Amino acid sequence: MSKSDQTVTPRADIAVELSGVVKLFTQKQPSLSVRDIFLPRRKIVKALDDVSFTVKRGELVAYAGPNGAGKSTTIKLLGGMLAQKQGDIRVLGLSPLKNRIPLMRKLGVLFGNRTELWWDHPVSSSYHWKQKVWDIPKNDFVEMEALVLDLLDIRPFYQTFARELSLGQRMRADLGMMLLHRPELILLDEPTLGLDVLAKRQMIGFLKQLNEREGTTVVVTSHDMDDLEEMTRRILLLSNGRIAFDGSFAALREELGCTRRAIVIFNDGSRREIAYEDTGKLLRDLSELNNIADISFTQSSLEEGLANLFLKWK
Repeated sequence: MSKSDQTVTPRADIAVELSGVVKLFTQKQPSLSVRDIFLPRRKIVKALDDVSFTVKRGELVAYAGPNGAGKSTTIKLLGGMLAQKQGDIRVLGLSPLKNRIPLMRKLGVLFGNRTELWWDHPVSSSYHWKQKVWDIPKNDFVEMEALVLDLLDIRPFYQTFARELSLGQRMRADLGMMLLHRPELILLDEPTLGLDVLAKRQMIGFLKQLNEREGTTVVVTSHDMDDLEEMTRRILLLSNGRIAFDGSFAALREELGCTRRAIVIFNDGSRREIAYEDTGKLLRDLSELNNIADISFTQSSLEEGLANLFLKWK
């Protein structure tokens, strides 16, 4: 699949930059003989294979792909939790490996299946613990505390023990805690995992508002393409450790052949389906039809198109 055109961006305006990044893992293989017990067989897995891309400051970018494509590995590399085999990584102008501590002051990372909340303490205790340990200025902490408590609707359970929270409440509390030091860049790995419809709406709405209000750069992974399309304008699609697509969701739909259709119902009960790309031309075509009783619109599912594509990539 084609990549979108890349324009030259001043380095100071770049939040994330990967150049020729390769990441290898070693997997121990099952023992098939006595010899394997003493000399275990190992398999080299290339999680990322010559990955290069940039994210500008203030962007809200989706990072997607099938299971095992390398999404979480990329997030861990950006956060300095893993080291690449080859290539260069710069996050907010810093090396995640050489400058991990100063980078953490500017970075926020959230994994949907983990929590940093103290399990047997109220949410408020975890928040105030972070303020002390991270040495967040009191005024900054009070301001951000009020912001996340209101916008993420945390106040009703702020004094509740973390172990008593629902999954949606816990995810919102974790997101709020991650934001207390006002990070310039946040990396989110499956932040809507397991959330109900209402909790998803709250999470997505907050992230969009945070990006617009604070100018926070956001890179988010998810298997839910509807969530990603609602949150972001740009999507990086990863396949077998390589960037397979970089562009807008509209361009991705066009690449996948996700067609839009108008379903016209006539007064006599008959119907007609019209595939279209240009809305203006569709309206002109419809104006030439008589006895229209109703019109509905539909389009091919983006997830269905991607599922077929992922099968080809296997």
